[in-house]
Amino acid sequence: MKNLFKLLGLMITVFSMSIACSSDDSATSSDDVDGSDDDVVTELHAAFDEFDSDAVTVMLSDNGTEIYIETTGFPNHTSIYWEPDHALFIEEPTVTKTTPDTYIGGGTGEASSFTVDATPDLTGSTVATQLNTIGIAVSGAAIFNDQEGAGDLDQAAGSLDYNGAHKGPGVYHYHLEPRSISNDDDNLVGILLDGVFLYGRRDYPSNDYPTDLDASGGHFGPTPHNPDGEYHYHIINEEYNAPLYGYDEAIVLFAGPFQGY
Repeated sequence: MKNLFKLLGLMITVFSMSIACSSDDSATSSDDVDGSDDDVVTELHAAFDEFDSDAVTVMLSDNGTEIYIETTGFPNHTSIYWEPDHALFIEEPTVTKTTPDTYIGGGTGEASSFTVDATPDLTGSTVATQLNTIGIAVSGAAIFNDQEGAGDLDQAAGSLDYNGAHKGPGVYHYHLEPRSISNDDDNLVGILLDGVFLYGRRDYPSNDYPTDLDASGGHFGPTPHNPDGEYHYHIINEEYNAPLYGYDEAIVLFAGPFQGY
């Protein structure tokens, strides 16, 4: 119930900050590999080094059981959703913006923060994803699931930019594989609200598509940040109704359910 409360209690803030992210290799004092609330972490996971320090702040709780993550919500890559005079603005002729005057940084509610268990609890029931933010990408932008408003993602197909993202009117957020972060590879994409890291479509170190993924796209195995192995998600290598979308491939980023609650 504690973790369900955390999922529902995602705090949306109205301020931006650029405090550097402090992270090192992870270590735990517990032998419980399933992950429980009693696991104590003494250092942040090495994967946090990948997060853009201009956008994302990560802090370990004093007792080593929780991690607080905060982001400005602004991505560090190009998009049609930046204002035309912004250095990262690009024209994307195949994209129809959600609303013409909607820009990254042009409204409130883009910053967000949430708290996760330092070691994800994989012993309980799975939890379905919800609308709105379900995770934070290494770029600083939000991760959403495969739904748009009250229906299917296809209704927003034409508005998704090169990174499978759009804004309107709230946070800029990814629905599809963000190519500036991961493009059919094993790169780290971000962390989800259950504290589990999300990687690209390919496995590490084989560079093959994993064949043992569960319904969430997760499995136990080595990652670039933990060669000894841990439970982590992959973008599932399945095309999503691509002809409706502005670019050649449409690969859903994460549909769920969460496993780490």
